[in-house]
Amino acid sequence: MMETLATGGTLTSGLIWSTGAAVLVALIIASSTYVKLYEKRYERDSFVSFVCVLTLTSLLATICLLPVDIALVSSTTNNKTGLKKDWATDKAVRNILLGLRVVYYSLYSLDVVLCLLVTPFAYFWYDEWDGDSTTWTRIVGAAKDSIFFVVFIVILLLVGFFAPAVAQKGKHADLDFFRKLLIENHGERALTFIIGVLLSLGVIVFVAYTAPGFALFPITLIKKIPALSVGTPDEIQAKLDINSELQRAVLGKYATLDAPMNAKDRREIVGLQKEEKKLRRQKEIAKESQTAGWWGTVGQVLRPIRVILGLVLLAVSALIWVSMFITAIDKVTHSRCGASCGYILAHLQMFNPVNYIFLKSSHVFPIDYILTLLVVLLFFLSTIIGLTFIGIRFLWIRIFSFRRNRTDPRSMLISTVLLSLAGLALNYYLAMVLFPDYATFGGQLYCAPPSASPPGTVSCANHREYLIACTEESDAKTCTPSVMSSFLNRITLNFPFFGAWAFWGTFAWLGVSLICLISGIIRTPSVDGVDDDEIEEEEALLGN
Repeated sequence: MMETLATGGTLTSGLIWSTGAAVLVALIIASSTYVKLYEKRYERDSFVSFVCVLTLTSLLATICLLPVDIALVSSTTNNKTGLKKDWATDKAVRNILLGLRVVYYSLYSLDVVLCLLVTPFAYFWYDEWDGDSTTWTRIVGAAKDSIFFVVFIVILLLVGFFAPAVAQKGKHADLDFFRKLLIENHGERALTFIIGVLLSLGVIVFVAYTAPGFALFPITLIKKIPALSVGTPDEIQAKLDINSELQRAVLGKYATLDAPMNAKDRREIVGLQKEEKKLRRQKEIAKESQTAGWWGTVGQVLRPIRVILGLVLLAVSALIWVSMFITAIDKVTHSRCGASCGYILAHLQMFNPVNYIFLKSSHVFPIDYILTLLVVLLFFLSTIIGLTFIGIRFLWIRIFSFRRNRTDPRSMLISTVLLSLAGLALNYYLAMVLFPDYATFGGQLYCAPPSASPPGTVSCANHREYLIACTEESDAKTCTPSVMSSFLNRITLNFPFFGAWAFWGTFAWLGVSLICLISGIIRTPSVDGVDDDEIEEEEALLGN
């Protein structure tokens, strides 16, 4: 009998993990497609491309592990009785949680190494290239330039390792749910501290890039976004012919003279040469556009469908925005400990529509998994759109361009880091703001009869009215929180600054996205349209 029960639990876990493995393959394909679409065609570097794909895949896998986490912990509870299933013994539940922790900590550690060490190394590796360089000299040069990042990681580890444990103060400290979140293990505290630092940086990226992209994504489908018009190849060739004639006319003055060129003619020649370079690039773009003309025709035919899709996406975006706003207000109003614990709220007091949808869908796996993937895809594409419209900047200073098929390896690596940081922030906002009830306990129910019987011992099979959704105050033997929610809550409870920073970043994200949406509706947005010559000159200067 026990073997049969254990087999049932193993089959359930195996099916859930198999679904996660299939999604991992899809994430690898998605990351590879993104890198292929955006990297510059004639400046590809195999090592850089590999690092970008690996970094994005690791980050997306971390985020998309949440539905697997929730499905596994929820599978241990029988929602018809409000009790643990017969096979879900304490040992079986501990094994499930241990397996999830190993996967999570491995992925988070990989995210840290890739983001703070491997990606900078790949950047310097590419920067070390020249005609005389060898593989070994590039490795040595990149390793020397990456020492700062190694020191940075060591400092973060030491600070996190020796950071004092948070004192258990306030009325929330009386609950086992919160006591279990306090970390006594120094190694685990070091990892949570580093993730907290990256999360805080990710909040900035999430507000600066994801928020505008989130608002403009539906508008790009509904409206026609003006692109840089370059004309036909013949028209551009005619301009090139005129440019050549003008250059010959200026240079012809000095063909028979031994005198140096005066300042006026020198400025004119420099301007004509810049214009020639720009026209030749535009001619290449025009040829590519002409080759892909059939796709433009298809796009015109499908435009009504695109507009409808944009309107649907606008409605979904509005639902997400409202849900995040409701949770933010709920946390301010009902969090037991406020800023001292990063506004932890494991059970919403106000109705959140997205949270409700995910709770209902969690009863039929993998519907919630599919919905999570769609939401992650929406935010991921929003960040890419934000990068496309804004460009890679530091404050108001443009550093690199970011365009499809025209992003050089250095820009690809920086954009990958930005996407990774935004992804870590998204990890927090999904689990703690968008659908916190779903992310913490999933659809788990426990039996709470009015009798004095100890929780977790009485079945509600014949009294379903006594079934209650699990919260932080529920019976710990019946309700098992997800590993992801516990990890994120550990960050905010043990290092409250990170939690408070991320929480107030919610209002910044809501404000920026709303302003960008109103602006995009009133005035059609345009892609970061700085002259390509200026961009490449600045990139060349930064690369030297």
